[in-house]
Amino acid sequence: MAGLAALPAEDAKFLGLGQVGERTLRRMAAAFAEEGLVGLADGRWTRELSGHRSIIPEFAEAIRAVHAESLHRSKVSMTTRERMIHQYVRERFGPELERKLPHRTTLAKVWKEWFGPDGARQRYVRSAAAVEPGGSPVVVSRPGQVVVLDTAPLPVKVLDDVFAEPIAVDLTLALDAFTHSLVAFCLTPGSDSSVEVAMLLRDVTVPLPMRPGWGPEMEWPYPGVPAALVAEFAGHPVAGRPFFAPETVTTDHGSVYKNHHLVQVARTLGVTVLPARAMRPQDKASCERAFAGIQSLLLELLLGYRGVDVADRGADPEGDAAWTLSEMEHLLATWIVRVCQNRKLDQYAPAWDPGGQHSPNTLFAAAAAQGGEPLQIPEPELYYQLLPVHFVKIHRNRGVKIGGLWYSGPALRRAGGPSRRGGSHRGKWAVHRDPRDCREVFFELGGTRHPLRWKGLPDGDDVPAFSDARPAVTDRRDADQREGGAAPRRPGPCGSAAPAGRTSTALPHRRHARGRAQQGLRHGRRPPRPAARRTGRTGHLIEGPANRTALLLSRHGRSHRAACPGVPGRDGRGSP
Repeated sequence: MAGLAALPAEDAKFLGLGQVGERTLRRMAAAFAEEGLVGLADGRWTRELSGHRSIIPEFAEAIRAVHAESLHRSKVSMTTRERMIHQYVRERFGPELERKLPHRTTLAKVWKEWFGPDGARQRYVRSAAAVEPGGSPVVVSRPGQVVVLDTAPLPVKVLDDVFAEPIAVDLTLALDAFTHSLVAFCLTPGSDSSVEVAMLLRDVTVPLPMRPGWGPEMEWPYPGVPAALVAEFAGHPVAGRPFFAPETVTTDHGSVYKNHHLVQVARTLGVTVLPARAMRPQDKASCERAFAGIQSLLLELLLGYRGVDVADRGADPEGDAAWTLSEMEHLLATWIVRVCQNRKLDQYAPAWDPGGQHSPNTLFAAAAAQGGEPLQIPEPELYYQLLPVHFVKIHRNRGVKIGGLWYSGPALRRAGGPSRRGGSHRGKWAVHRDPRDCREVFFELGGTRHPLRWKGLPDGDDVPAFSDARPAVTDRRDADQREGGAAPRRPGPCGSAAPAGRTSTALPHRRHARGRAQQGLRHGRRPPRPAARRTGRTGHLIEGPANRTALLLSRHGRSHRAACPGVPGRDGRGSP
């Protein structure tokens, strides 16, 4: 009390102790000893909700009974639910208690508070209700404590880097739950695999190098650790994206996250995999919101955007595609470092400064200033440790067989016979393979990895196509025929070689089938007509390939037949 009395009136009012007496101080001291800092809060601010006084236990029982019943029915409106609640109360508790039921607006408000909003599909609500909602919440207090992984289709058509064909890719994000930093991402043509997830977790632990075209404003911006020191540890200039060793990884229940390879990766990195609850997207709400932010702030502005629904798709998103896969990857990396990491977080402000303006970079800098930041840059050997491992025996003449391909190299000759490994892989050698690149595998010998080259590759770095042998054989036959005075053969349809004098483009088996069909028509046997199919244009129907006729429906409903030469018509005779 003496110290409080010595404070000026303005300072005491600023601290909230302007009208505090001795009894209040004693009560606050007892509450602090029992509940901590929460006990010092004003009870008028921390008062528990009293709920709805009109909802007595009988009405609560009726509401829960109707909710359990509606889960197994088709989706109904709130008006129908209100009638079901009235019916339950009337039949179970009598008509007098039914008259005391609150209004429909109160019942709708209670329904929303107890069971959530009413916007999901009925079968999804039923599936979510069948899963136990148990589990304790995880309180995130530092960077790297929880990293959330999720995969979603990229809503932009991109061009393949080899053939420039529009393809669909998947976008996988790794988001730090404390700072909301996008610490890693990857684009995968088609569907992702466990190798992509393993390399994504590796990217979380390594610093992001600066790329060509990135200015000094995108370098390492955190004041706790100088950029020169980080560049010295990494061996290259580092961009402004946090990196750390994750402690816990939260994923969904996709097959790419639930396999033996990912268990091995988690054991290698020392990471705990914490799956989200089934049918509970709230467990990964921050990552789901990150996908929506990338879409609204960046992807919707690009050519080739195809939307999230077929009904909202443009006329030709494949034709509008202009970004290649490598260009899209560079664009996303640039946008994340320059925009996303410096964007203000409105709804994700920290608890210790809810009214301040913070971004993922400032939150990471504040956390590094409070608890420090360990600079743990993994060794390059981590790449091989995260690859899938195969235990095989060495064939004396052919090498090792991995994924249906044979590999060989000098390291196999140094290995000699069987290995000294025991257990279920007794006598076998460990070979690491990257499924994305079948040109070489990595043979483990003496604690190091030695590359083994695929025996089907020629000398050099060129990779032949599977059809390269056919043109070589055709050219050699043409040279032999020129020396003998015969006419050279030119490529026919589907890559077959045909003499230069032959002009027919029909395949041999098609010509024989046509001859048999004509012979059957002469003897009165008519083959069954195949069903007509649409060509994609309005008003055009194409008959099957047996008679090669086209039926065109004009705008006035009249039909016109365009017969091919030499093809029998409906009467079994050739067209005039």
